[in-house]
Amino acid sequence: MTDMTPDQVGHDDHDHDHKPRGLMRWLLTTNHKDIGTMYLVFSFTMFLVGGAMALIIRAELFQPGLQLVDPNFFNQMTTVHGLIMVFGAVMPAFTGLANWMVPMMIGAPDMALPRMNNWSFWILPFAFFMLLMSLFMEGGGPNFGWTFYAPLSTTYSPDSTALFVFAVHIMGISSIMGAINVIVTIMNLRAPGMTYMKMPLFVWTWFITAFLLIAVMPVLAGAVTMVLTDKYFGTSFFDAAGGGDPVMFQHIFWFFGHPEVYIMILPSFGIVSAIIPAFARKPLFGYASMVYATASIAGLSFVVWAHHMFTTGMPVFAELFFMYCTMLISVPTGVKVFNWVATMWRGSMTFETPMLFALAFIVLFTIGGFSGLMLAITPVDFQYHDTYFVVAHFHYVLVSGAIFSIMAAAYYWLPKWTGHMYNQKLANWHFWCSLISVNILFFPMHFLGLAGMPRRIPDYALQFADINAIVSVGAFLFGFSQLIFLVLVVKCARGGDPAPAKPWDGAEGLEWTVPSPAPYHTFSTPPKID
Repeated sequence: MTDMTPDQVGHDDHDHDHKPRGLMRWLLTTNHKDIGTMYLVFSFTMFLVGGAMALIIRAELFQPGLQLVDPNFFNQMTTVHGLIMVFGAVMPAFTGLANWMVPMMIGAPDMALPRMNNWSFWILPFAFFMLLMSLFMEGGGPNFGWTFYAPLSTTYSPDSTALFVFAVHIMGISSIMGAINVIVTIMNLRAPGMTYMKMPLFVWTWFITAFLLIAVMPVLAGAVTMVLTDKYFGTSFFDAAGGGDPVMFQHIFWFFGHPEVYIMILPSFGIVSAIIPAFARKPLFGYASMVYATASIAGLSFVVWAHHMFTTGMPVFAELFFMYCTMLISVPTGVKVFNWVATMWRGSMTFETPMLFALAFIVLFTIGGFSGLMLAITPVDFQYHDTYFVVAHFHYVLVSGAIFSIMAAAYYWLPKWTGHMYNQKLANWHFWCSLISVNILFFPMHFLGLAGMPRRIPDYALQFADINAIVSVGAFLFGFSQLIFLVLVVKCARGGDPAPAKPWDGAEGLEWTVPSPAPYHTFSTPPKID
């Protein structure tokens, strides 16, 4: 792909690998690798915090009856767990991967707007500090579910709702700045010869995701602003007594919420599209169709929002429209799964840890996709709605989907980031413990939902006890399995066998042309793409 050697790509005669030291390096850095690292560390920290909240939820549900926490605190845990995992774990992890990899993949020296890049990261810790501090206010933190439906979030919410609203605004500002940066970088800093249809799939998926973020984060900002004014300033956007409409909140929220789901899964498709060809040692099957499928998913994501609202009493023609649109979105998603399988067909496959996570992603995400199709069928959704079946569905998409793909990416690029090979035995332990426990955790939830157990309840009827006990055991196994990953990454960062510039035989792309670890400044001279 390039006619330059690794040494030429990484360095020139002016000591471009010089990097500052100490705390101020991280506070003031405009280097895309530093900022990417901070995003990834922050994301994993929030993953552990949100996971601890999930374990409180599952400990309470281990047996029927009120065991450990009071119902109001249980509701706070379900709310803040969801907010932290969506906005604090998954989204910053993908932003960290974009910061690290997009400039290296397109042959750019850095992100296009480096100072804005620094700012977009450093406002995030303050947002989540504000959100977590709300738990210690009188009346407690937000307790109305991560979707904060009105009037729960307006009329019946605690005083700390204002902190929640401001935190969400800051998260949104951070996401929009990050998205603008990705778009400007990809459009303006590609290496000579790298046309759009030569870009790696990860770059394409993030390019499309960035447009989704810019389109829908202002919608979320509008929704939380109306919640704020309804609660504190006497407006009645969502208060029926004042002429408002609580169902309008759901329309506004889900117009943001459903593209948001694709914001959290499209970069996963890009990661898997990089890893599968590398370990199958074959080019990706149907590159162009993958690009068009990604764009189709993004476009269709704007016309399916009301499938979350089938039970609100919408007209039958609207139910039919949203049902068919939701089913239609499975077509480009199916194209992707077909292309990954076709890439592996008759390939010289090996099963290193990144490949294992990518394969698990394909199988488990497909299960989540099938249960999503079930939820798309309007009359059937009347039975599934607000039960644990929905909880099982979106966790299969976002845990064994988004989070497994993030793990795959970490294992794939960690040698490039640190310059060391990680402990393969620990990595395999992490994979198998995660794979087994995630299915013990989420698969039985389908049956709880089909049997009628509602979501977001701190207590339940006796007939659900056995399955809930199994689910809670799976939750603790999965949670503690992630500590293996923490140990592995720390050990890898501190030392290990030196990683070559290209540690995986089948890996392709500009990032594998630079030394490992990647120099502080890469591509001071743009590479030429054949």
